[in-house]
Order: sequence, then C-alpha cells, then structure tokens
Amino acid sequence: MESLYLLIPLSALIVLGIIAVFRWALNRGQFEDLEREGERILTDEPGPLDAGQARRED
Repeated sequence: MESLYLLIPLSALIVLGIIAVFRWALNRGQFEDLEREGERILTDEPGPLDAGQARRED
C-alpha cells in the first residue's frame, strides 16, 4: 500500500513529461509534412552535408 504513495505521483509526473515533449514537438513543426518525410527515404538525392563534412570529388 505504501508503494502506491510513490507510484501514483511518479506515473503522473511521467505522463506530464510525455505531454510536454509532445507539445514541444507540435510547436517545433515535427508533424507538419508527413508525406514528404515518408517519400524522402525512397529518393536517391543525398541529404545536405554538415558544416564539418567535406565533399570528396574523386
């Protein structure tokens, strides 16, 4: 019975954390264009390089 005093508030905090992360993802635009992201893996176009990477031309 004493474990419920710990588990119920802990689970409530975890749910609030999950909701906060989901709202953050919504506000950052993670779910704006789902079709383009699904088709992106099927194309052969290389993605943009990071600033630290150099393109090798052999």
